[in-house]
Amino acid sequence: MIVSHEARALFVHVQKTGGSTLQTVLLDRLPGAENVAGLPGAKHAHLGAALEAHPELAAYWIFGFVRNPWARLWSWWSMIERRRDQRDEGHAWAIRRVANNPFWSGVIEELPDFEAFVMDGPERFARLREPQLSYLEAGDRRADFIGRTETFAADLVRLCERLGVDPPPEETRRNAGPSGSYRDHYTPAMRARVATLFRADVDEFGYEF
Repeated sequence: MIVSHEARALFVHVQKTGGSTLQTVLLDRLPGAENVAGLPGAKHAHLGAALEAHPELAAYWIFGFVRNPWARLWSWWSMIERRRDQRDEGHAWAIRRVANNPFWSGVIEELPDFEAFVMDGPERFARLREPQLSYLEAGDRRADFIGRTETFAADLVRLCERLGVDPPPEETRRNAGPSGSYRDHYTPAMRARVATLFRADVDEFGYEF
């Protein structure tokens, strides 16, 4: 989660929605941009947690991004799988990153494949059953701008214009995820499971499998 008190703006970083790219843009270009202080799990904190710790932020312009929930879970699993492979290949940085991330290490140890990640993971890890919308609203306060990963480049330009900073030229997304279609990796039961877990996102943003 990134705040700029100069710009009176707050970025809520929902996992696997292009937030790492956006965080880099903000820290490089937005005056006064910095991590929000005093929040547990601050990088991916919910808006509600931020406002509880810093009520004054409710008056700021708040923004974040969302993503098709089926594509998001496949990208999430694929990222963790890459980290596991890098760890197993002996890359020191990957060994450290996995060891220091209880979620990654828990998924690696407890969930052997993508089907288990979708079907069993949400019972073991709360973040896998939390709608993206829950990160972006707190009571009556809701993000003022919600972009979409599917239209990331265009939404990033709109966002930069609103913040008064130059958009990066042809920004390459970080952690963009695997190539190919996420649809190839779902069984009917997995598809239904995601629809149930993320019904709020599906209904609010009109996502379809």
